[in-house]
Amino acid sequence: MNLGLTEKVAVVTGAGKGIGLAIVDVLSREGAHVVAGSRTRTPELAALCETRGVTFVPVDLGDAEGPDALVRAAAERHGRIDALVNNLGATRPRTGFLDIDDAEWRNVFELTFFSAVRTSRAALPHLLGGGGTIVNISSVNARLPFPTVADYSAAKAALSNLTKALSEEFAPRGVRVNAIAPGPVRTPFWTAPGGFAEATAAGTGRTAEEVLDEVLPQQMGISTGRITEPQEVADLAAFLLSPLAANITGAEFVVDGGQIKTT
Repeated sequence: MNLGLTEKVAVVTGAGKGIGLAIVDVLSREGAHVVAGSRTRTPELAALCETRGVTFVPVDLGDAEGPDALVRAAAERHGRIDALVNNLGATRPRTGFLDIDDAEWRNVFELTFFSAVRTSRAALPHLLGGGGTIVNISSVNARLPFPTVADYSAAKAALSNLTKALSEEFAPRGVRVNAIAPGPVRTPFWTAPGGFAEATAAGTGRTAEEVLDEVLPQQMGISTGRITEPQEVADLAAFLLSPLAANITGAEFVVDGGQIKTT
């Protein structure tokens, strides 16, 4: 399907791996000029830079100056910005709420919430009046908070709320703002050494791969029986950024295989 994204300029945060990398992949495949913000140029992202003309901007979006630098680099290279994907988010496995100190709360909010606030603030002047779009990658944790990621859940809830606020203010000025709330996704967040799959496996006697394929879907009540693939989130993000979604704003789309049972 032609999404009408050819020659559009899209900025993607947290673009080096996982969902962010998948979004860079699909947008560049659709013909968009993609500016990928990440602290590191992973081999996978480097391949897209070389084969699809993706622009990599090395930036720490947890730093207050990082979002401005990313947006400025995109505008200087392409002369405009049409779309923004706020994908960056981070946390790590803990035992519970009492294991999360103030420094960790601040770090998670800086990366997961304030990076989106600052990048949106920097990008919006470029998006106004021309059919600009923002997609924020939230999480089902905004609605289903787990004690081991209380800070991350709160930050994602704030991001979902921000999505509504921005959509209400900027829709009359030609900017659409939507959110995607994935459940568990097969990304380094889960699959990396020391990640959530290994942490879960340690208490079950199963391997990390078995946790992802069998234990997790069952424990979390995922109706489809499997976790989400990054490409599935990326495809939805591309649709929401496209002219095909021209009258969709202020919405949050859950991609969780039926994990959330209520509307």
